[in-house]
Amino acid sequence: MAESTEHQQLAAILGPEPAATFQTVISHLISSPSSLQTLISDLISSEKRSEAEHVFNICKQADHESLSLKLAQLLQVSPDEKTRAMSSILLRKQLLTGDLWRRLSRNTKSTLKHTLLSCIQREDTPTSISKAICYAVSELASAVLFIDGWLELLPFLFQSTSYEAPPKLQECSFLIFAQLSYFFTPFKKELHTVFLYCLSSSTRSDEVKIAAFSAVVNFIPCLRKSEDQDRFHDVLIEMMRTVMGELNKGKEIMAQEAIKLFIELAGTHPTLLSRNGQIIRAMLQIAEAIDVLEQGTRHLAIEFLITLAEAGERAPWIMRRCREFVGLFFPILMRMVSNVKDDPSWHTAETDDDIALGVSGDYCVGQECLHRLAIALGGNNIVPIALEHFTAHFAAPEWPKHHAALIALAQIAEGCSEVMIKDLEQVVAMVLNSLEHPHIRVRWSAINAVSQLSTYLAPDLQVQYHQQVFSALNATIYGLQNRRLLAHAASALRKFIEKCARDILTPYLDEVVSQLVVLLQSEIQMVQVEALTALASVVVSFPEQFQKYYEVVMIPLRVMLLDATNNPVWSKSVACISLVGMAVGKEKFRDDAKKVMEVLMSLQGSQMEPDDLTTSCMLQICADLCKCLGQDFLPYMSAVMPPLLQFVQIKPVETVTSANDNCDMDESDDESTETITRGDKRIRIKTSVLEEIVTACNLLCCYAEELKEGFFPWINQVAPPLVPLIFYVHEKVRKSAVSAMLKLLLTAKLAVDRGQAEGCNETYLKQLSGYIIRALMEALRKEDDSEICTNILDAIKECTQVCMHTHTHAHTHTDTHRSGCSPDQKWMSAKTQKCGCG
Repeated sequence: MAESTEHQQLAAILGPEPAATFQTVISHLISSPSSLQTLISDLISSEKRSEAEHVFNICKQADHESLSLKLAQLLQVSPDEKTRAMSSILLRKQLLTGDLWRRLSRNTKSTLKHTLLSCIQREDTPTSISKAICYAVSELASAVLFIDGWLELLPFLFQSTSYEAPPKLQECSFLIFAQLSYFFTPFKKELHTVFLYCLSSSTRSDEVKIAAFSAVVNFIPCLRKSEDQDRFHDVLIEMMRTVMGELNKGKEIMAQEAIKLFIELAGTHPTLLSRNGQIIRAMLQIAEAIDVLEQGTRHLAIEFLITLAEAGERAPWIMRRCREFVGLFFPILMRMVSNVKDDPSWHTAETDDDIALGVSGDYCVGQECLHRLAIALGGNNIVPIALEHFTAHFAAPEWPKHHAALIALAQIAEGCSEVMIKDLEQVVAMVLNSLEHPHIRVRWSAINAVSQLSTYLAPDLQVQYHQQVFSALNATIYGLQNRRLLAHAASALRKFIEKCARDILTPYLDEVVSQLVVLLQSEIQMVQVEALTALASVVVSFPEQFQKYYEVVMIPLRVMLLDATNNPVWSKSVACISLVGMAVGKEKFRDDAKKVMEVLMSLQGSQMEPDDLTTSCMLQICADLCKCLGQDFLPYMSAVMPPLLQFVQIKPVETVTSANDNCDMDESDDESTETITRGDKRIRIKTSVLEEIVTACNLLCCYAEELKEGFFPWINQVAPPLVPLIFYVHEKVRKSAVSAMLKLLLTAKLAVDRGQAEGCNETYLKQLSGYIIRALMEALRKEDDSEICTNILDAIKECTQVCMHTHTHAHTHTDTHRSGCSPDQKWMSAKTQKCGCG
């Protein structure tokens, strides 16, 4: 009965009757706004839609030829725009499915081609549908031109670009040219004439010219010979004239679309755009028109210029006349970074996230482009011109110009460091003198410059000007009340001392520690964070000096320790405390270590989730304290191990797709996830979860290493969750798990040898070694990464030595073989050579 009903539906839909019945099915298909592709993958919520899709699939399987003709008919005659739009989409997908086109009859192919071209010519067709049909024509043409051709397509397109054709048809033709550029390279001379004629016309519409220029931008990269590409230079010049003309008429939207295409071409064929400088000069004029044009237009012109500058030798005009180019471009960027106002909210900002308060879009773009320009062109081309402008800006009475000079100085430091070092005296004077400027925003930018120069002009800045910088920062820190400046000063001090050699920093150590203690006692969170980071750096560099600083630095650190609600400060303070503890040794640190552990244990009892940042921080700090206290840490292990085991057993959420499926490749830049291809599968996993598992395995290694036989009570709880991790899809997880497995066995051996294994003897050790070795052998069979193969082989070797020593001592060689402690040496040798480990 069901089969009979389906036949009746097919007869009604695909039969000779008018398309009304078929249109009903299509109307059901478009009842949801999402595209067909999404609809197929999504759950079907509409009963009519579900039924319509079922019927449509029956049609596809039963009579694809009739279905294709019906879709084409509906596309041509339906009065409903949504129906025609959906029909064009369905038809395109239908014709490009597998080898369906090859199986269609010659008459059907001809009808479909004719229908598609006819639909493009309809003047009453909405633009969105016309473009959808253009895509259908382009995709079909790209699939069939090399099979059985499409003789009428090229004459149709050339005819449709003529001035006499309706504007919409002209636009559609150029859109198809853009999408089929590769196929039309044999007609480069004809297309050059068509493009030039269109772009030089004063009567063509903006939409037609943009479509034509899009076709040019797509067509040029398809030409393999440089002389063929050069032929189109006059077309580009004509388009640039058109852009300037449109801007003079106030038509900035059209100009912006054209400049975007210029940027696209600058990224692929910069040589063509910088042959004689005409286009570059025009873009400089646009970029300079700050009081005339919209920001969006000017910023696009600047992006074009920066893109060409970043092309290096592939932009010959810029390279030949680099000083001239910088002389024209640098003042524009300086004027942009001068566009800053004194926003009152800037002074009371709680975090440095509010750094953009009071600045314009021009300021942000100018700042970024100064950095990019310096990286692209280098100090020899930038510094001489920059210093001239900086000098002029500092001589001006307006504070925004002083601010701009310091910001620009900081931005070009990375790209111009080698040349700026030659003018270090002048540069340092500009910056340090500005630390006393009456306007707070200028003082902030001076501190920011110290911070940047400390990184990019190191170690020359530290070697030659350590006295001046320390003195200036010291005066600045003690004289500041503004939270923003204090935080930035702390950051500048941190960066300066991080690049200081020990012999340079040593004479200033008392002063630096005193400054940091002052900053630690600030009530401003971002100041405390910077001070803690700086203090940690000093502790690492001068651990032997902290016996005398211990009490003075621990006073503010103990206060911070008790405020776990202030998470960023608390976590850094505890980390800093553990570093200080390791520096002074456990005898001096023991009392404070107990206080730290009491706080950590109270937090551990607050039922925090495994992915809580505080928990992760706590576990890492506990490991640091364990390194400091050694065996004295054992009483705290009962509180530390439960959350650590939770981290080891976290089950990451995995999104698995086919390795051949490109539908999710757009998410490949998502820094919060990592994509792993394994066999025919692509697996996406949250990066933070992977890091937590790796950290947990490393912490287990740390505890086993530091506590030795004292870690024995935890082995039976740790081993089972570790074994699956040596087979996990992520390399770092497998590597860290292998290391942890070996540490477990070594810990067990120590416990047994020293009689601290709580009733377990060598039989237990034999069973544990067999369990671990069998797991490692199985992992080795499946491992493809040569480095991890080496780690596994080393681990197996050490485990086998432990095992053999135990069995020799016990005189149980037969049991050794049964326990799996004598693996197949021939197979292991082959695996070693395969992985490149031999």
